[in-house]
Amino acid sequence: MKVLVINAGSSSLKYQLMNPETNDVICKGLIERIGI
Repeated sequence: MKVLVINAGSSSLKYQLMNPETNDVICKGLIERIGI
């Protein structure tokens, strides 16, 4: 199983795809300046 974690701020979006069984991070990223 994989878990997608999303943190949405006022002008940025952070995401991380994890395997909760092993706590491995599969990928992560940051998108900035949304709506500016």
